[in-house]
Amino acid sequence: MEPSTPKKKLWKASVASMRVANPIRRIMDTIEHPKDAPQEFISLSIGDPTVFGNLKVHQQVKDSLCRIIQSDKCNGYFNAAGSSEARRAVAKRFSSTRSQLTEGDIILTSGCSGALEIAMAACANPGDNLLIPKPGFSLYTTICAHLGVEIRYYDLLPDSNWEIDLAQMESLVDERTCAILVNNPSNPCGSVWSRAHIEAILRLVSKLDVPLISDEVYADMVFDGHTFYSFGEVSEDVPVIVVGGIAKRYLVPGWRVGWIIIHDRDGRLEELKTGMYKLGQLILGANTLVQSAIPEMLEKTPTEFYEETNRMLQTHATYLVDRISKIPGLSIIVPGGAMYVMVRVEINQLEGIQGDVDFTQKLLLEENVFVLPGTIFGAPNFVRLVVCPPLNKLESACDRLALFCSRHRSPASSS
Repeated sequence: MEPSTPKKKLWKASVASMRVANPIRRIMDTIEHPKDAPQEFISLSIGDPTVFGNLKVHQQVKDSLCRIIQSDKCNGYFNAAGSSEARRAVAKRFSSTRSQLTEGDIILTSGCSGALEIAMAACANPGDNLLIPKPGFSLYTTICAHLGVEIRYYDLLPDSNWEIDLAQMESLVDERTCAILVNNPSNPCGSVWSRAHIEAILRLVSKLDVPLISDEVYADMVFDGHTFYSFGEVSEDVPVIVVGGIAKRYLVPGWRVGWIIIHDRDGRLEELKTGMYKLGQLILGANTLVQSAIPEMLEKTPTEFYEETNRMLQTHATYLVDRISKIPGLSIIVPGGAMYVMVRVEINQLEGIQGDVDFTQKLLLEENVFVLPGTIFGAPNFVRLVVCPPLNKLESACDRLALFCSRHRSPASSS
């Protein structure tokens, strides 16, 4: 009788890896898609401006990248924090009277998501807590979970243009609070805060004496009547870590270059800056070809390109506001920028709808229109719509939304 072969052990994944959970995936994996639907599928779910092909990269940017590729000068490794030329260009673009930046204040990263991870990781130790917005971008929770950091949500007020409930925010801070993260313009809300509200936030952060991380990846993507103000520019005494990148404004989310901008005050971020530089060495820096195009992107892209992009997004957002505001059972909060609108689902006016996830599922099955439930972002009974698709797609989606809500209209709400 031959001796039995010893059983091989099953290797376990690390604790840190198993803590990673994407709220979007957790809900979307449960969503059932229709089979053989008679209508065209329309997705208003993905925050990618390139999906429908109507928002295009400026030709100058494409030409610049082609020249760089053909030069054969940018195929190797760069400094992990980015090339001097690209970092100087970012510093020049985002310097202000109050905050004169140098290349030493800039770290290039693999997308804005990479910038977020580095900034948050530099601030946080396991067991610390970090304040993030609710509603807010779901990646914030994913990163916190990976870092072993307690998440504390501060509220954004939908009936006050999604401004922060500052008293509630203050109540969350204690001696283990490692940072406060803000996002303006907002994903998912599409809100743009006034300078007065930003100043009020900065006064509170100064009082609390906590590091501030500002996600500004939608910087300057604002509509008429709104102005974008960077926290780093407005701050008088509060050090600010700003994260951003080229993904949204330049319509190139797949090019994967972002940045960290360190608006220090009195050298208070010196050690955090060192920590962020060290963390940037884990992936040896951002894509060298794309970062080499940044100086021309920032300095030579015509103003008309930005204006036309914002104009198209505003036209689409205005159309959605006009159409959806007339659909019984839905109400919409007028956005000020970015690429999104948040729609409140009046559950008590709709029959057979149990909440925003159920609304999303049934809308997909019955009308083949896909939106994201607000629960993903911490906003139950809301859904988020992307404004990027062409107007004919938005028109068809709104027609189907109206039919869906009419079909599910509660008899009590009609009387």
